[in-house]
Amino acid sequence: MENYIVSARKYRPTTFESVVGQEALTQTLRNAIRTNHLAHAYLFCGPRGVGKTTCARIFAKTINCLNPTAEHDACNQCESCVAFNEQRSFNIHELDAASNNSVDDIRSLIDQVRIPPQIGKYSVYIIDEVHMLSQGAFNALLKTLEEPPSYAIFILATTEKHKVLPTILSRCQVYDFTRITVADTIHHLQYVAQQEGISATEEALNVVAQKADGGMRDALSIFDQLVSFCGTNISYEQAIEVLNVLDTDYYFRLVDSALTSNVSEALLLLNEVLQKGFDAGHFVTGFAQHLRDVLVSKDSATVQLLETSETIRQHYQEQAKRCNAKWLFNALEVMNTCDINYRTAKNKRLTVELALVKLCRLLEPTDTSTPPTPSPKRTTAPSPTSPASPTSPSRVSGSSSTSSSKAVPASQSPMSNSSRSERPIGGIPSHTTPSLGAMPSLGNLGLISTPSTGAADLQRSDLPTTGAADLPKRNTPFTHDQLIDAWVGLNQYFQSEERLLAMLSACQPELINPELCRIVVANPWQKQEFAKFGKKVMDLVRDALQNDLLKLQVDVAEFDRSSKAYTAVDKYKLLVKQNPHLADLKTRMNLQLE
Repeated sequence: MENYIVSARKYRPTTFESVVGQEALTQTLRNAIRTNHLAHAYLFCGPRGVGKTTCARIFAKTINCLNPTAEHDACNQCESCVAFNEQRSFNIHELDAASNNSVDDIRSLIDQVRIPPQIGKYSVYIIDEVHMLSQGAFNALLKTLEEPPSYAIFILATTEKHKVLPTILSRCQVYDFTRITVADTIHHLQYVAQQEGISATEEALNVVAQKADGGMRDALSIFDQLVSFCGTNISYEQAIEVLNVLDTDYYFRLVDSALTSNVSEALLLLNEVLQKGFDAGHFVTGFAQHLRDVLVSKDSATVQLLETSETIRQHYQEQAKRCNAKWLFNALEVMNTCDINYRTAKNKRLTVELALVKLCRLLEPTDTSTPPTPSPKRTTAPSPTSPASPTSPSRVSGSSSTSSSKAVPASQSPMSNSSRSERPIGGIPSHTTPSLGAMPSLGNLGLISTPSTGAADLQRSDLPTTGAADLPKRNTPFTHDQLIDAWVGLNQYFQSEERLLAMLSACQPELINPELCRIVVANPWQKQEFAKFGKKVMDLVRDALQNDLLKLQVDVAEFDRSSKAYTAVDKYKLLVKQNPHLADLKTRMNLQLE
């Protein structure tokens, strides 16, 4: 029985013409051979499996060929070529720097350099994985690498160019190998399949090329794996099953579900993917890549950025016609945010599901209700008893609070009579607290502001909004624990607001009644800072609880400003106040205070 040879070795290129995806580099090396402009040291760098060592061997074989062809390729008939093909050439030396990285190994190599070639013109030394050499080995190689004998040529190969010393790089001609494109990989796999008598669909080979990630050696190894499973017929379904790759059809179906705002179908698709054993994080990144591919497919100028087969490219173009560019931008932002939050989320599945829900609601209007009609402005002249004064409380409060107060009838405002009675007489302004009066109103944010230090101008926020009485309201009952869970869930929406996150963590809401909850902040500044995000916070809480009637009351904590007990007498009085029997004990035992 004939020994089996893997495709990566069997179809390894033997000429520059057969190298895949590196046309610029191979043409440069052929021109150097043709003009006899050979450097004494080369550095081939690039990802794994792109042809660095292969090109080094072809280059060494070609420059030692005794009878080169007209295209300056090796003839494969002379003694030098035959010895190279039979792996018995004494002119070409290969060293694995991963296992021979010491100073002694390099010194032994330098000793070999002194011996001239027996057959051919050059002694070629190929050092693979050169970045694995130690610091001392690099230093031992420097002098020889800079001024080698005329017949010695060094070819260094590495996957990590940044680990090579700059002194080594300056002594070499550097050739950067690029990743092999998906199209070139598919074309070469089709050639290999034809040579082996194997029928493979283009979609299946595209999966192999995507899985290889630009490495031809990896692609051929994966191809052999598929042949072992599928035999002589390789289909797309078999390829994704063997390679454990998520079918792109899920991404196409998910986009269709989002375009039709079908949340249920989107969640069921996610559940099906998870049941097949795929990681939710990989699903998020894969779907984000799919949205990017759909976006570049909308324009004929950018469709070339899509690295896939022609059949799948047509599917992308068909779906791109049904997608709005703005929707794609927003969808990419949603998935990118989900990818960031996924890494730190405790409930990872919930994070992905929320992202899919947002994705399905992108095409829905932000507010399906009729916008409220703005209340008409008063045109009547102000009362002579309340002149417009810069120190008036009506001027100190925010404009939004003022407009909200004017739009409410007197029968709906319990503060109307009291405020009318407290109006200054004779142009004398009433007493106000300047530090709290300059604070913005929380009325339009859906919050209830209660006075903590006597600031009456902050009590206008519980007034109803004009035109909201006719709108349907959600009134789903909820518990205090559900309120706490909804409050904790706010953290994922305010990742960039550190101050707000600190306040949300420190201020836990307290359920006063089914339609009112309360938080206590430390100081008026925190109350002012919370007012900036109050509307968004309450909208998120109401959506989480499915209750539009819920309001939030923000209070400032009251501090005990009573005098401290410093002297012995003061301490005694404080203790007596806490325990009156202490005074009887002092009298009976005739105790004296020092």
